Amino acid sequence: MKIVVVGGTGLIGSQVVALVRDKGHESVVATPSTGVDTLTGEGLAEAVKGADVVVDVSNSPSFEAEAALDFFTRAGRNLVAAEKEAGVGHHVVLSIVGVDQVPDYGYYLAKVAQENAVRDGGVPYSVVRATQFFEFIAPVMDMSTQGTEVRLSSTRLRPIASAEVAAAVAEAALGAPSNGVRDIAGPEILPLARLAEITLAAKPDGRTVVTDETAGLFASMPDVLTGDDTAHLATTRYEDWLKQR
Repeated sequence: MKIVVVGGTGLIGSQVVALVRDKGHESVVATPSTGVDTLTGEGLAEAVKGADVVVDVSNSPSFEAEAALDFFTRAGRNLVAAEKEAGVGHHVVLSIVGVDQVPDYGYYLAKVAQENAVRDGGVPYSVVRATQFFEFIAPVMDMSTQGTEVRLSSTRLRPIASAEVAAAVAEAALGAPSNGVRDIAGPEILPLARLAEITLAAKPDGRTVVTDETAGLFASMPDVLTGDDTAHLATTRYEDWLKQR
């Protein structure tokens, strides 16, 4: 199969490219650096020509609500339109667990708009929703550091290794369209502040963690970020993943 990976140089995309190539399939990286711009449509027609599957793991360059909404809406529509013209049979998009249950968070609303563009576009599709990546915990801590204190809420997360997200996306791409959503999550539910404590226990740097329900990126989030009983659970624990870094 020919599989086009939009965002194929990023954290997830680069791993998806490697996985599908290891399975013997052709994988085409579609990014602005390879001449493909999903916002303007430049290079899209040529990139998806002859493709069996298009995987979209791209991300908005801005987390600001309006900018993210514009990116995901336009890019999603342009992609699906190009796919319909080329006769692509399967569109796979990576999204976020609980994304449709957080109405007050602009970035999540933008991802919902992306999902809707895919659903309404007329190309058979699969949506893979993942919980937060292990690789995201350290940057969240850095954003919430004040002096030697890391101030974070006890919002519950169920983080997952990016490698396991990429494997799920590749599996979806190599399978038949589900025309639905599959949730994937890590094996453990932990408060964000506890994840920070685990991080600093493994890699001490002089900081301490303070639980503050008003602080940090997920402070105002409802308790919907862990997935439900239908979520497929990966096996790698955060503590074990840290030991390998």
